[in-house]
Amino acid sequence: MLEQKILKVAQLNLLTKKILEANFAYVLIEGEISNLVKPSSGHIYFSLKDESAQVRAVMFRQNNLALKFSPQNGMQVIVTAQVSLYEARGDYQLIVGRMELAGAGVLHTKFLQLKTKLAAEGLFEPRYKNPIPKLPGSIGVITSPTGAVIRDILSVLKRRFPSAKVVIYPVLVQGMEAASQIVSALKKANARNECEVLILARGGGSIEDLWPFNEEVVARAIFASTIPIISAIGHETDFTIADFVADVRAPTPSAAAELAVPNQLEWYKTVENLQHRLANLMHHKLHRFNLLFTSLKNRLRHPRDYLAEKSQRLDDYERRLILATKHKLVYCKQHLAKISMALNAISPLATLSRGYAIISKGDNIVSKIARVNVGDKIKAKVADGELECLVQNITAGNN
Repeated sequence: MLEQKILKVAQLNLLTKKILEANFAYVLIEGEISNLVKPSSGHIYFSLKDESAQVRAVMFRQNNLALKFSPQNGMQVIVTAQVSLYEARGDYQLIVGRMELAGAGVLHTKFLQLKTKLAAEGLFEPRYKNPIPKLPGSIGVITSPTGAVIRDILSVLKRRFPSAKVVIYPVLVQGMEAASQIVSALKKANARNECEVLILARGGGSIEDLWPFNEEVVARAIFASTIPIISAIGHETDFTIADFVADVRAPTPSAAAELAVPNQLEWYKTVENLQHRLANLMHHKLHRFNLLFTSLKNRLRHPRDYLAEKSQRLDDYERRLILATKHKLVYCKQHLAKISMALNAISPLATLSRGYAIISKGDNIVSKIARVNVGDKIKAKVADGELECLVQNITAGNN
């Protein structure tokens, strides 16, 4: 029996590498880029996958310098590669020499370019998003008139809020004419202004199937809409340009219908709660008013009692006025008596009563003898009358 040779791991990996490279010189492989890594070395590391498998790949810097696009996760590409093995880890890998976009990859690149352009213009900005009405009376649905999508939306709307009016704007959601029909439907809905919110929806599909919702004309029509728009394009993991521009993005058409209208039962409960709160508030309000009324009633006096009190106060004022008047009269009399006594003290009449007389000649008082002559008739006023006198003699005094 021959003794089997024992290999080291490095020898096994090297042998495997030589076998792979010898049997697979260069191959053309189509797949989707995932797990993309771009380190500072300039090399590109990624996985190439399809529906059921994936393989590691590397594209060295000297080869990727010739690329006419920037590889991104999700791009569908065709690579020219050598099948090899990374000895250090024993990883089976592709060494990519050339890379070209496949059909879906081209669309993905266009998607990224348009997304960057519209984002720079501000079409995705939250400040431009219109709020969805909480209780819409009418909902517009822009989608295919046949298929599961419209049935799911109508079923949810009927279950959650059957009173809402539903207007369907039928359009193609796939193919060359779909984008123009979607734009026309959006313009028609805004011109008619018959709906308070719009649902733009379609089912899942490939990037080619969903492409009408990545068209720039559709994005700008959504942005120009004055009616709030809920987008529901494809499956939950699918994203289109329409989703970024729309006011709200729903993961599925059914979820879009749930976002468009409230739950009728929840609103009933809310209304009932509000009714209870209103009744309680009114009860407390009426109770407070009743307490206030009782308080005011107790404080309120009959006009008769009020008039009686005012009448009594008026009598009191009258007594006080009479008493004050009497005191004032007594004071005035006393004061007048004092003034009278003072006047009497200096009055000429008082002087006359003491035996003095007032001599007058005509209308003039005679205060000096120089004012009369012998033979003049003069009057002497005494306390109890007047005397008519004839001057017979004038005797001058010592003064």
